[in-house]
Amino acid sequence: MDAMNHPEWSYQAVIYEMNVRQLTHEGSLRAAAARLPMLRDMGIDAVWLMPVYPIGVEGRKGSLGSYYSIRDYCAINPEMGTMADFDAFVAEAHRLGMKVLLDWVANHTARDARWIVEKPADWYERDASGAPAVPWDWTDTAKLNYANRAVWEGEAEAMEFWLREHGVDGFRCDMAMLVPVEFWHETVRRLRLMKPDLFMLAEAEETNLFEHGTFDACYAWQMHHLMNDVAQGRVRVTALRDYIYADRGRYPESAMRLTFTSNHDENSWSGSEFTRMGAAREIMAAFTFVVPRGLPLVYTGQEVGYDHSFAFFDRDPLPDAAPNAFTEFYRRLTALRHNHPALASGGRGGGMVEIRNNAEDCLMTFVREAGDDRVVAVMNLSPYAIHADYRTGIYAGRYIDAMTGLPLLLAEHVEEDMAPWSYRILTRSRE
Repeated sequence: MDAMNHPEWSYQAVIYEMNVRQLTHEGSLRAAAARLPMLRDMGIDAVWLMPVYPIGVEGRKGSLGSYYSIRDYCAINPEMGTMADFDAFVAEAHRLGMKVLLDWVANHTARDARWIVEKPADWYERDASGAPAVPWDWTDTAKLNYANRAVWEGEAEAMEFWLREHGVDGFRCDMAMLVPVEFWHETVRRLRLMKPDLFMLAEAEETNLFEHGTFDACYAWQMHHLMNDVAQGRVRVTALRDYIYADRGRYPESAMRLTFTSNHDENSWSGSEFTRMGAAREIMAAFTFVVPRGLPLVYTGQEVGYDHSFAFFDRDPLPDAAPNAFTEFYRRLTALRHNHPALASGGRGGGMVEIRNNAEDCLMTFVREAGDDRVVAVMNLSPYAIHADYRTGIYAGRYIDAMTGLPLLLAEHVEEDMAPWSYRILTRSRE
């Protein structure tokens, strides 16, 4: 597997997944653009837009249908506005110093997509009756036929359209493992000729997606599910620790892993982080910012602590909410990531060096270092009050608590009582 260089902005970035339909009462790109200054103030570096394309009518689910049932790859859903509104959104994001990633659905289209009418029949896989095949149980979609190289060309041209004409900065690729990996290798190589600093995020965990420098990042689905399991008491933190060690050898050092406590799938189908993680919600969010390789994600509504599972196929907007304590929580976490190279991903940050402790089925105590920068995490990832006992050795000294801003002396021998799901993140003092 090949190492790679990433766009400079991405190494210490925080991504925001924007559900345009639910973000505002209007559900429009114009209204969404008005929210960008708040996100930038919170420390967001890139906005991943859920699909903004026209949605199919045939087999439509709910009143508005699935974002992922796409009629036309090169148009804007009129419910969200116009192409001019999209361009204004991108321009505002760029003015604020943020990048824009488009959601790309290469596996399938809507059942009444333009391509079904305009392209030869062999652009789609067909069932026994000759109708476009339905992938999985996604009955509002039609499976593209990647045995036909013309489909590869059509997808590549459509992606080039958004880079060339509309200035997007990259793509989040839906279910990337469902199409041939060679398609991604070939197409991304072509796209990078047009935009060398292209950023590519795969919704998948297959390691071959990183071959030839194709994808910058992929999902850390397995870790996310383990985090849910730890929060719900199904497993102890030892399972999460084992995963981190095992994951070291699976991917090139430069691979980034998207880390999250919520996203559109988890929120709509499994519940919000409040439902799935309960009292562990805060520590798990902090964990996504300090874990090795991590590329943290914030999903629509998390920035104001909205405890709700959004309807997927209908309007269900986020209530108006001013910045609050949840916003400040994420602002501190984004500042932590931006200010500390030890937490960078993409091969630049520090690895995880554990400090052994007396309660390793509950407590993680670890250090990440890069150059002169050091971050120490002390995390009781359990529902139990514990009496922690550990020796810090060379890591003893003066620090700043990243979440309070207060100075703290980390003793060489620490003994302390820790409440369930309590944590501290300490950064090297600049004194």
